[in-house]
Amino acid sequence: MTHRFADKEYPVPSNDSPILLDQVTLAYGAHQVLDGLSLAVPAGSITALLGGNGAGKSTTLSVLLGFARADGGRVAICGIDPASDPDGARRRIAYLPENVALYEHLSAVENADYLLALSGERQARGAICEALAAAGLQERAWDQRLDGFSKGMRQKVAIAVALLRQVPVLLLDEPTSGLDPRATGDFNALVMQVRDRGTAVLMVTHDLLSAADVADRIAFLEAGRVRHAVVAEGPDRFDVRALHARFQVGEAQAQA
Repeated sequence: MTHRFADKEYPVPSNDSPILLDQVTLAYGAHQVLDGLSLAVPAGSITALLGGNGAGKSTTLSVLLGFARADGGRVAICGIDPASDPDGARRRIAYLPENVALYEHLSAVENADYLLALSGERQARGAICEALAAAGLQERAWDQRLDGFSKGMRQKVAIAVALLRQVPVLLLDEPTSGLDPRATGDFNALVMQVRDRGTAVLMVTHDLLSAADVADRIAFLEAGRVRHAVVAEGPDRFDVRALHARFQVGEAQAQA
């Protein structure tokens, strides 16, 4: 099986995609970080965004979260510009950073309860425990302090909160970094569960194999714009060798 990579910008499916960037530009001084970036993630789908260091991945997330303002183009979360209405956009986003910020002195249940309260979506203990179980966290860990948790266990607490929030957008920043293969597989299964309820998921990652396992679309970010993209097809989904070759090209260009 072979795939052809697009030789043009990643197509924007529609203006009502929950995650939308259309010809977005952003520069820091003389350095052009985003250079006409176009990317859209439809509801009920997972897009993996890959790129080398300096390609603009972190800046893309910052723009979507409203932490950075684009110089030009359109950015929208469920139709809301996160630069002009960051609170409105963030209420529709669950964000999982590479290093999950949880409270060491609180238990898994207490962390989930506190984070949900901050977002104005407090849940009963029973619902929190159900979400932790769905996330694969063993019952004996629910009331344990997080200072003894592995990264995989922390990720399960964070994804449980995302499951409970029922928001239309999930942003993931290097979510499988530091996870062993089993924990990565468990995490990917949870992300697909979130996708299947209609959430638009954008996963920024260096983990090509994990992206190939879970994503519906893989886009390659190079020098601030999507240069190539491929959609999962057939039982094999992706030609991993071709993906790896494309990824190496992008990293070589980033280092040049």
